Amino acid sequence: MNHRITRQNLLDGTMLERIRAYARTNPDIKIRSEEEMAALLEKTLSERKETEDLYVFGYGSLIWNPAFHYTSNMPATLHGWHRRFCLQAFVGRGSPESPGLLLALDHGGACKGVAFRVDAAAAREELGILWRREMFGGSYNARWVKVKTPEGEKRAITFVCNRKHPRYIPEICDAETAKMIATGCGDLGSCREYLENTVQHLAALGMRDRGLMRIVKALPKP
Repeated sequence: MNHRITRQNLLDGTMLERIRAYARTNPDIKIRSEEEMAALLEKTLSERKETEDLYVFGYGSLIWNPAFHYTSNMPATLHGWHRRFCLQAFVGRGSPESPGLLLALDHGGACKGVAFRVDAAAAREELGILWRREMFGGSYNARWVKVKTPEGEKRAITFVCNRKHPRYIPEICDAETAKMIATGCGDLGSCREYLENTVQHLAALGMRDRGLMRIVKALPKP
């Protein structure tokens, strides 16, 4: 049975508890404690003015399933980082038997995505929801970046790969990436679905990612 990331299961903790339960039977999977996550959240929040709206830069599943409340969104471009399947997944979109790959931002190049605006008064709650989604395993680092939008440059929070994490894959060719995506599947669904959703929603925004399209072409037929 496939689960789905929702605002409710992030708020009530059921998604994170499911992952913690899995980690308790798989000691190689490390999960941050609530205290560690809270400390990182406070540090990130301390780097913004409380009266300013919060911008979140989404480049993968946040585009098509944000699961947090926002007041508006718009196309955005981030320079200095590019979207890449560089994180191995043993939960969510993968399992120990069928490991998958997840997107993250890696150094260099540029990435087109979506800037979500969150009202200043709601920033703590909404960023806390994102924290439970992205920051529990340590494979992502939260980072303040500057993105270009139709409304000018915005300072936004996004989630980049942690190159020191054991699930980070520094080098992988398109063919190997496609092979892992074709077979990777977990309780959130398949990696193929994850890739196709991302490509389709980027296309709906008039965006095209050459790297993702190469992988799509390399995928074996289902």
